[in-house]
Amino acid sequence: MTGIHEKAARRSANFARGALAALILAAAGAALWQSPAVSAEDAVVIPPPALDEKATSGTQKAVFAGGCFWGVQGVFQHVKGVSSAVSGYAGGSQENAVYETVGTGRTGHAESVEITYDPSKVTYGQLLQVYFSVAHNPTQLNYQGPDSGTQYRSTIFAESDAQKKIAESYIAQLDKAKVFSKPIVTTLETGKAFYPAENYHQDFLTLNPTYPYIVYNDLPKVANLKQLFPKLYSEKPVLVLSASN
Repeated sequence: MTGIHEKAARRSANFARGALAALILAAAGAALWQSPAVSAEDAVVIPPPALDEKATSGTQKAVFAGGCFWGVQGVFQHVKGVSSAVSGYAGGSQENAVYETVGTGRTGHAESVEITYDPSKVTYGQLLQVYFSVAHNPTQLNYQGPDSGTQYRSTIFAESDAQKKIAESYIAQLDKAKVFSKPIVTTLETGKAFYPAENYHQDFLTLNPTYPYIVYNDLPKVANLKQLFPKLYSEKPVLVLSASN
């Protein structure tokens, strides 16, 4: 559990004000799941992508980075059609894919989530819509909410040329529509492997719903997913540790 304590210590100075609000929100935790709440990052209503993949059967993978992987994982674990959402690292080498090392910001990794999904139930474009709308703020360069450093950058790790094309098209579409107050800074990286994070990071949102960082920064994301994407929302999350057991 050392990594969690180090993570909390490193962040405490950055979100002291948010933690106070978190304690207040924790007392009404149930309400967070019923309606959108004010958090470090608000959701943005955006149109679906004009270009998307075909709704074929089978399974595909998508890898997204958008700040701390606790919240990104927690959001996609509640998306219908997603069979797995694993927290991990992408963008660097395997030997450096360790939390304490990645946290230095010098390994090239980003805290990421690898999503396994069924395109007949949820398409890559729909996953991108959730990613840009509620999972993180794509206008923040090398930081996300209280967390700063290249390891918290907004990046799409495209698994194929088709994914890269869809993501590029969607970013251009959203920028043209000016749905965000600032330009999107999300980068696209290809040919980068994904490495699962340590077990103590998996399912962190579900296992720690009263943890101040989760209450203030991440539970509102799940609540906003439920409100903005009711047809995609699944009440029961797909968990990593229960599947591995």
